Amino acid sequence: MESKNDMPRREFLAATAGMTLAGLAAGGVAQGVEEKLAIDGGAKAVTATSPTLPRFGAPERERLEEMIKQDTLFYWKGPQTTIFTERFKAICPLEHVMTCSSGTAALHIAIGAAGIVPGDEVITSPITDIGTVIGVIYQQGVPVFADLLPSELTLDPADVRRRITPKTKAIIAVHLAGNPSRMEELRAIADEHKLVLIEDACQAWGAKYRGKPIGTLGDIACWSLQNSKHITTGDGGVVASSHPVYGPKLQQYGDKGFNRATSGWESFSTNYRMSEPQAAVLAGQLTRLEGIVSSRARLGNLLSEHIKDVHGVLPHAVHPEDRCVYWFYMFRLDPAAFTCDRAQFSKALAAEGVPCSPGYIPVPVHRSDVFQKHAFFNGHWTIKEAGMTDMDYTKVETPEAEAILTTGMRVTIHESNTEEQILQYAAAIKKVATHYKA
Repeated sequence: MESKNDMPRREFLAATAGMTLAGLAAGGVAQGVEEKLAIDGGAKAVTATSPTLPRFGAPERERLEEMIKQDTLFYWKGPQTTIFTERFKAICPLEHVMTCSSGTAALHIAIGAAGIVPGDEVITSPITDIGTVIGVIYQQGVPVFADLLPSELTLDPADVRRRITPKTKAIIAVHLAGNPSRMEELRAIADEHKLVLIEDACQAWGAKYRGKPIGTLGDIACWSLQNSKHITTGDGGVVASSHPVYGPKLQQYGDKGFNRATSGWESFSTNYRMSEPQAAVLAGQLTRLEGIVSSRARLGNLLSEHIKDVHGVLPHAVHPEDRCVYWFYMFRLDPAAFTCDRAQFSKALAAEGVPCSPGYIPVPVHRSDVFQKHAFFNGHWTIKEAGMTDMDYTKVETPEAEAILTTGMRVTIHESNTEEQILQYAAAIKKVATHYKA
């Protein structure tokens, strides 16, 4: 018979499980006793599961049902495009908004609207999707790659300044993984040198810099709606601006150079239009955005808090006044701190149940074959052959970017994750780091 002071068995088990979890998050093992790694037959650190959250449902269905009633699916003054634009402006108050076919298209539109001409240089990040610079190349501009900050993974303003020449016309700040770049510093550099500041926010839906929405600090901003992004239309993009010169040009550069408001051909560009069915899905998706990104921001920050003191691990750095939306989470390893290489660390961490992989892209963009050979147009680069640029990508050095790609560990953060899972991820990182500690 239980006494008044006895704890019921169910409560005891729940309490001890909670203490075990807290102990794992704080230090991994009790009293310095090392746990056997899961890869070696030990118990997995990650046992919690997460619910499956619907990606599409009532909000998207509502808009699609309304779209079916329309007699046109064309974007210009289309009801779904209009609704999306209104909802977008409520989140990110920019005057001119153009939907388009991809994030790559959005960036190409931005480069065209910014007035980049053959030989103009555009400074950007060497760790990004190649879509960041495709538009620069197609406008016969010259991508110039500046180095990155070690754990923020964004442009180093000091190195951006060093790369400026008389030919520099723009900066593309890539908010990699949804972490805001140092926009005040980049804005100051751009203003000082009269450069166009473009924000590549393709991985940064809902991110904030010092409390301000990403996209409102540069001259033009671009987002991707590719299937892996926070919100999606399968493929798609958005480009927006409040700049009095560049903003009005966005629609034209996404619509074959045709100004729909004046019915005149005012420039020359390709067709990057988004259709009404995609805009309908997008308008519905936008209602989910805040819930998605606020969860990711909270969970990513929680992981950082619980691995900040792990020997040999450098967490993903985020300014305390910013909101990183963690399209992915990346921490770095100090190779000298461990007896294993990164590949083995990754295998061990995955065996513990952490969704992870080493690195991000294989090499910095300028180290890829097409850049090393300057072979952008069927094996040629016209402006280099014509003597309009002396850029040689075989000689470009970005040592910190190289180091990030060789020491980084990528962890998937998803809005469906629970705090219990994230604490277990932290425990797993500590467990593996402790086992392989040099």
